[in-house]
Amino acid sequence: MRIIAGKYKKSNLFSVPGNTSRPTTDYIKELIFSVIQDCHDDIVLDLFSGSGGLSFEALSRGAKFATMVDFSDKSIKTMKKNIEKLKCTENCRIYKKRASAYIKKCDEKYDIILLDPPYNKNMVNETISLIFEYQLLKPNGKIIIEHSSHEKISQEWQEKLCFSKKNGETTISMLA
Repeated sequence: MRIIAGKYKKSNLFSVPGNTSRPTTDYIKELIFSVIQDCHDDIVLDLFSGSGGLSFEALSRGAKFATMVDFSDKSIKTMKKNIEKLKCTENCRIYKKRASAYIKKCDEKYDIILLDPPYNKNMVNETISLIFEYQLLKPNGKIIIEHSSHEKISQEWQEKLCFSKKNGETTISMLA
């Protein structure tokens, strides 16, 4: 797993050990960041962070700060190793919490929210609902979701859906 563009380009990242996480492929990362287009000076929230790869890609491409949230001890350890490797301690923060618990206690607003929940666990629409209920997005903010192609974005959010592309078992969707 590596960073594909920006100031950390070609840096290899540590992956979460075991088979409980699903690293984002370079193709999907390229797709995500072509949809975002510009993240310069953005404040990013990365829910279900895993190794933090999407956060580090955003930081590499100019994001100002990334908050990474995951509940797995293995993920937290991996994120810490990646932060150390990239020497970006001042640009990120890690929370060991469930995404829903973080959202309900959060008093910050974000330009970009990256959402990559476990596939086929019905967490996509529930998390989107919480993000809007607790008003985590700044004006003109975006939610980028990497989700199972079998888990559809609810009709409730279709008017906010401005991009969706399926690639095999993975779909990338953007709400704004």
